[in-house]
Amino acid sequence: MNCELLATCSALGYLEGDTYHKEADCLESVKDLIRYLRHEDDTRDVRQQLGDSQIIQNDLLPIIVQYKQEKALFDACIRLMVNLTQPAMLCFGKVPDDPVFRHHFIQVTSHLQAYKEAFASEGVFGILSETLYNLLQLDWEQREEEDNLLIERILLLVRNVLHVPADPCEEKKVDDDASVHDRVLWAIHMSGFDDLVKFLASAQSEQQWSMHVLEIISLMFRDQTPEGLVSAGNARSAEEKQRDSQELEALRQKEHAEKRSRTLQRGNRHSRFGGSYVVQGLKAIGDKDVVYHRNLLNFRNYTHDIGKAVRRVPKRNRRIQECEDKRRSALNVRLFLRDFCVDFLENCYNRLMYLVKENLIREQTQQHDETYYLWALSFFMAFNRGNGFRADLVSETMSIRTFHFIERNITNYYEMLLTDRKEATSWSRRMHLALKAYQELLLTVNEMDRSHDESIRQSSNVVKSNIFYMMEYREIFLTLLRKYDETKQPHSYLKDLVESTHLFLRMLERFCKGRKNLIVQRKRVKRKKSRGKKTQSVAETSPELLEDTWKIVEEELRATGFHLSESLTESIVPFDATSETPLEEQRTEAMVRVQDALLARMGPEALGLLRAAREVWPEGDVFGSADVEPEEELELLKQILHANLPRPTPETLVEEEDDGAELEEEEMESVQVSELEFNFLDFIKKFANPSIVHPYLLLLKSYSKNTPHTNHCIARMLHRIAVDLKMDALLFQLSIFHLFNKILSDPAAAAYKELVTFAKYVMNRFFSVAAQNNKAYVELLFWKNVGAVREMTEGYSKDGEGKKPTWTEEEEEELRKLYMEHRDSEVPDIVETLLPLLSNSDRTRRHVVTQLVHMGLVDNAKELKKQKKGTRIVLWTEEQEEELQMLFEEYKDSDDVLGNILKKITAKRSRARVVDKLLSMGLVSERRELYKKRSRSAQGKKSGDGMTEEEFLAELTQELPDDSVDMDDEDESEESEGDEDEQSERSQNGGKKSQSFNLTVERRADLGAMVRALQKEGMSGPLLWLQNCLNRTASDRDEDGVSQPVPLVPLAEASEEAMENKSFQRLLRKLGIRPPADEQETFWRIPAEISPSQLWSAAAALTPREDESENAEEQDGLRDPTEEQQQQEEEEEGEEVSGEHRAQALRALLLARKRKRHTVMDTAPVSDLTPADATDSVTERSQEKTSNKRSRSRLLDDDEDEEQEKGDDSSPVKDVDTNGDADSDGEDISAPVKRRRKMVLIDEEEEED
Repeated sequence: MNCELLATCSALGYLEGDTYHKEADCLESVKDLIRYLRHEDDTRDVRQQLGDSQIIQNDLLPIIVQYKQEKALFDACIRLMVNLTQPAMLCFGKVPDDPVFRHHFIQVTSHLQAYKEAFASEGVFGILSETLYNLLQLDWEQREEEDNLLIERILLLVRNVLHVPADPCEEKKVDDDASVHDRVLWAIHMSGFDDLVKFLASAQSEQQWSMHVLEIISLMFRDQTPEGLVSAGNARSAEEKQRDSQELEALRQKEHAEKRSRTLQRGNRHSRFGGSYVVQGLKAIGDKDVVYHRNLLNFRNYTHDIGKAVRRVPKRNRRIQECEDKRRSALNVRLFLRDFCVDFLENCYNRLMYLVKENLIREQTQQHDETYYLWALSFFMAFNRGNGFRADLVSETMSIRTFHFIERNITNYYEMLLTDRKEATSWSRRMHLALKAYQELLLTVNEMDRSHDESIRQSSNVVKSNIFYMMEYREIFLTLLRKYDETKQPHSYLKDLVESTHLFLRMLERFCKGRKNLIVQRKRVKRKKSRGKKTQSVAETSPELLEDTWKIVEEELRATGFHLSESLTESIVPFDATSETPLEEQRTEAMVRVQDALLARMGPEALGLLRAAREVWPEGDVFGSADVEPEEELELLKQILHANLPRPTPETLVEEEDDGAELEEEEMESVQVSELEFNFLDFIKKFANPSIVHPYLLLLKSYSKNTPHTNHCIARMLHRIAVDLKMDALLFQLSIFHLFNKILSDPAAAAYKELVTFAKYVMNRFFSVAAQNNKAYVELLFWKNVGAVREMTEGYSKDGEGKKPTWTEEEEEELRKLYMEHRDSEVPDIVETLLPLLSNSDRTRRHVVTQLVHMGLVDNAKELKKQKKGTRIVLWTEEQEEELQMLFEEYKDSDDVLGNILKKITAKRSRARVVDKLLSMGLVSERRELYKKRSRSAQGKKSGDGMTEEEFLAELTQELPDDSVDMDDEDESEESEGDEDEQSERSQNGGKKSQSFNLTVERRADLGAMVRALQKEGMSGPLLWLQNCLNRTASDRDEDGVSQPVPLVPLAEASEEAMENKSFQRLLRKLGIRPPADEQETFWRIPAEISPSQLWSAAAALTPREDESENAEEQDGLRDPTEEQQQQEEEEEGEEVSGEHRAQALRALLLARKRKRHTVMDTAPVSDLTPADATDSVTERSQEKTSNKRSRSRLLDDDEDEEQEKGDDSSPVKDVDTNGDADSDGEDISAPVKRRRKMVLIDEEEEED
């Protein structure tokens, strides 16, 4: 032992008899030991030395028993014991493979077992219970942080002690004898610690200890079974007695049969002398019969393998070992645990399981803590079933949410079983635990069906309806049976899986019998398979017909002045976002659509498609340049009409049903959910598969060790396949017949009547088939699918059916001639060139490639492999990098750097690749530098110098359409090439959004009417809250440059009521705010596609312009000096607001002014001002409106300030009402927008009062 450790342990004190005498430095010595443990090495040397010195038995336990009143010393000892008793698996991370570290692991485990025996004392647990009781008596406010730490350490100490595994070498005891674990449990019971555990599980104020409590309970019941606890102390039932007598009778019959067989084999002579015998009909290695040189009594055990070396099975192919069997504890321990279960179910189960489930869902637990939840669910629900079933005691875990939780964990465990091969055993055990929980849920639902309470039976029907409706729950057992692997999953797992499948099918069959039709959910996956594409030209059209078509189209376009309606512009999308073809490769398809529209003589549609395609694919000016003239567009349309464009054949969609079997099918394109009428027999057909029959046969091999119920489950499934489905030929397999022969020749075959009857039925069916099919004996060597079963029973298909078409000599000569002509041409794909030229148009690409290889024109089909678009250019050469750098230096100061580079670069690449290359070369530091810059006016105009208000607002209005385009470009530049499908969908949605959110005058009028109607209903507050949310979201997106969906969370009661109002919801939809997408979402959300400019425009539209205009006319000249001073302060504050805010607000103001221009001109009073005064008034009015528009965003961001300003401005509003006819010639025509909105809101509040 280390000298320092020895000196530290000696400084603790010494034990004399039953009295412990501590030294003066006892507390410091305990703290030193904690520090030593913190710095121990990988072999855990400090821990081993302290275990050899028996420090817990001789020092720490006596200290906490005799010096419990010394709080500091008691806390330090508890802390040290928690460290010393932690599991060896935590110390080493896993069971070490290295022999040296394995020895250290075993040493630490042996010390832990010695510690556990020392803790099997009522005195120790009495001290722990008393301390924990005193701490729990303290109110939450009175507890200190040290008290909570001590509570947690005591719970961890008990958990560690219970976790110590039993020593099989030391505890060689029979059932009903007390083991070390039983003695620890009895000490817990006698000290009252179990009552404290139940209190912690049920008390509302102690819910933070829920996971610790569940761990302790699961370790307490580690060696128990629910059935054993239920029957503890009770006399054996008649059913148990009958089952035991049946087992005993089977054993007796087997023994008598063996004695009888030995008697028949024994001859009259003694068998001391051996002999040599020739076994007729059994061939040896050569052509002669086998010569047997042993006693005849042992001949029945003769095989050709006698004397051969046993073949070693690789470790990866060995069957996984079973877990240790459960042992039966002492009777008094079982009785106390049974009472604990009864109390726990009545008072604690539902609440504790709810808390644990919430912690698991919110990921507030440690890794793999869900296994405790799964164990508790299966154990206590099984105990409840056996102990007078009461559904209310387990109501928390009897729900569809629990089914979903377990199903998700089973799937996750299976995926980890495949990926984490080193920990496959642990994942297999967790998967078995989840399966047991799922089985127990089904058993509980089945028990609810038998209840006498009608409400409980109705609840079970609701649960079953959901289980049988959802495809995931309905076909989970199919998947688990297909994926069973005996090298990773134990025999007990297969037993539970077979019994659970039997129970589920029986419940489903009973559920279907009581209903005429059952509707269930089905999921189908769409996969797109290309059927040998070939390009074909458009149908032959005469030049005269094309000229007539063009004249009609040209006249129609010239008549409309090349202007398209708004509805037509919004409805045209030049690409298919759902197509698997990348967006960059849909250019040709868009050109074909334009040509189709021209041939159909739909000129406006063709022009709209051309313009929309130009916005999506601006590179290379394929659809014309951005500043193209109408005449140039007309000429481009004429060229497209007369062009000979390639037209690919449509792809064939092949739908395949998703049986839930193949978890690794990653080529699925989309999942289609539909409903259909359920047929139980069709569902059973899915089990008629060799991959599912094989696990049943593995379990049937151990028929003599299986329970009668397990054998019944196996026989019932095989009966469903062979008799109900009439697919007995599926069982015509040699290994199955060998197993049947073993069952039929078993001396105790009378105990397996069901299996014997079924085996005889299958054998009779085989011989009847063999009488008609002479190949049936050969078929025994193979597992058969459904097609092979049908052929074996109904006859084989004829030779030559389904043969591929052949090539005639003329066709071969034609193909050779065409290939020789085009072999040296520089076409990218010669096969695509040859296909349209062949006289037989039914030939596919595969036919042509195969024939070329067969004729020897090409050596390998790989030479003709179709090149994928966009994959030819992968690496950047030095010349291309230099060209990219030169282009960047040339256009780095332009408004659209990336767009200019893409137009001028020689080797065409995608936008994402160019951006990535610029970043890797260090030419730009972030993607934001490549965004298209928005065009701004000169500084003089921006400040308003030399411009009238109308000119400034008109210029701002012209910038409106550019915002959405710029945002689209920014979004597009951030897309990666690997997500082109997602990019196309997003750009399509973005295009629609940008069109829908640029509010026109008509839409603003509609919004204004809706806003006024809502204000009349008393929803001014929710409207202001909505306006605030829109402005705040716009500011965040403008600052961060990142757009994400933002939920609208109403906090005030008025806002919550408004969100449920139909009129308010219509307003939200009008603004582009989308409702909750599914049951997973609760709140309405502002989509990520809406740009900040669109949000500001939408927020400005929430102000009713007509009321504002009328109020503005009535308030001319009614401002007092206080208002002017306020306005000046607002102007000073408004200068700090960004110019973007001002621009967006002024755009909205201009739209309102245009709409009401004529009304204002008709109703405004005649001004007596001179022209000079009028000019000053207009200038002053422009400045006031600009400053007030700047300050609007601040007003919307602070509701409290606004309410305060409402009270301050109430008197001017009343003056307006009473002095509406006062002279206002010397004042401005309109009041500031900010104050006008407050006036309108105050007027509405007064009307409501």
